[in-house]
Amino acid sequence: MFRSCRQKGFTLIEIMMAMTLLSIMMVLLFGALRISAQSWEAGEGKVAQVNETAMVYQFFRRHLAVVQPLWQDFSEDEERVFSFIGKAESVQFVSPLPASAARPGLQVFTVFLQQENGDNVLKVAIKPFFPSSDDESWQDEDVVILTDIRLFQISYFDSDPLSESGGWQQEWVDKETLPSLIKIRIARNNELYWPDMVIPIKLSAAESNPGFSADSEGDID
Repeated sequence: MFRSCRQKGFTLIEIMMAMTLLSIMMVLLFGALRISAQSWEAGEGKVAQVNETAMVYQFFRRHLAVVQPLWQDFSEDEERVFSFIGKAESVQFVSPLPASAARPGLQVFTVFLQQENGDNVLKVAIKPFFPSSDDESWQDEDVVILTDIRLFQISYFDSDPLSESGGWQQEWVDKETLPSLIKIRIARNNELYWPDMVIPIKLSAAESNPGFSADSEGDID
């Protein structure tokens, strides 16, 4: 009596089921990889935004806190001007750069809002307070420090009890002293929350010296 030997294999249904399960596993695997990549990119974006925020905050706090109450003298036919000029969307002030900077010493900073290609950008222009022939190449230096801005607003606090206005003001022009506090409000189109910056001026309005001018260069440390 002969035994028939039959070779067993996978049926077509079993192969189709295996292919279906493999496809599902591949879809799940690639979906998990995509989610991981998106999470990684979102994390990097958050870190970049935090670094950008910290950089802007550090810039304002470092330079505005040590604003100098100086006067800019011109020719005999022109009146001298107090170096600090504050407006709602721009501010000009004199502040020192550290000795390690490419151009140390007192500099005139002008921070202003400008529209470029349909986008509001925050810029800072820097020029020497005591210009020399070596500083000619720096005269028109504008640097973008923040983009995609929806709102940029500056307020100035007058703590002088003899002042008629007092409190927070939208402008600080035609003054002979510094404000006591400067508040900066920023809102961006990405709707991320930026807390207001309130920066105290080390040389308050009561301590500002209206008689100190650019001619006092030798008295500056």
